[in-house]
Amino acid sequence: MEAREFTAPSPPAPDLGGSRVGRAPVMIGRMPAVQPRRTLPTLPYRKPTPGRDYWVFDDVLPDAHAVRARTLARTDWVPGYPHAPESWPGMRVMPGLEADELARVEALVREATGSTKLWVETAPDGARLNHNCIQVVGADECESRPHTDSRALCRFAAVLYLNPDVPDDCGTSFFRQRLPGGQRGGNMVMPPHETLVQALGTRFVPAESFVEDARVPHRFNRLLVYRANLLHSATAYHGRELADKRMAAVFFWMAKA
Repeated sequence: MEAREFTAPSPPAPDLGGSRVGRAPVMIGRMPAVQPRRTLPTLPYRKPTPGRDYWVFDDVLPDAHAVRARTLARTDWVPGYPHAPESWPGMRVMPGLEADELARVEALVREATGSTKLWVETAPDGARLNHNCIQVVGADECESRPHTDSRALCRFAAVLYLNPDVPDDCGTSFFRQRLPGGQRGGNMVMPPHETLVQALGTRFVPAESFVEDARVPHRFNRLLVYRANLLHSATAYHGRELADKRMAAVFFWMAKA
């Protein structure tokens, strides 16, 4: 999932180690009732702008229906919340795309972002991001979770929508802070911080801390590429049976200009 540093109240407290294989993205939990309210730092703000901060490509794969069919037939699904004690929702399988399909996606990303090289970063402990992972999440398994992805492990992220019957409002949204009094704050993690937890100085925030700023509708076989340090989330989830749920492949890259 666009995956990435703010968690719904229903799953257990997430592991804040990072968006790595076997783990959910770095997420910030909503503030428990016993926590005193505190004033959070204001993040820098940059209006999410197509062609600069995010890029949308339609009809990306030559046979996305075949990708979907073979994914639905897989038997190696790994369950997340609420089916297992994980902080990430739904189910997922890895790898998602085959080599030629992934190469097609990465060629689009390099061209759009001006990157000459893309790679999947490895953390000092050997863990890696959940790159080229296909995840299915139903309407009862999660809600929108605004987050960012670790700057230490990712510069660009992407989501490829793989269910033709999911509504438009199950795409991806960008968020910004909602400050006390209703003012709007920022939406991005910048140096010296690598994660949203570092930038805000806490893993717990009030539930109303973020507000939607921009939205990209869901379209089958649409690829959305975006700067991973922007606050973002799946807008909503859909369905209750495997074939009906929101299905998306997610990708995370470091990049060299």
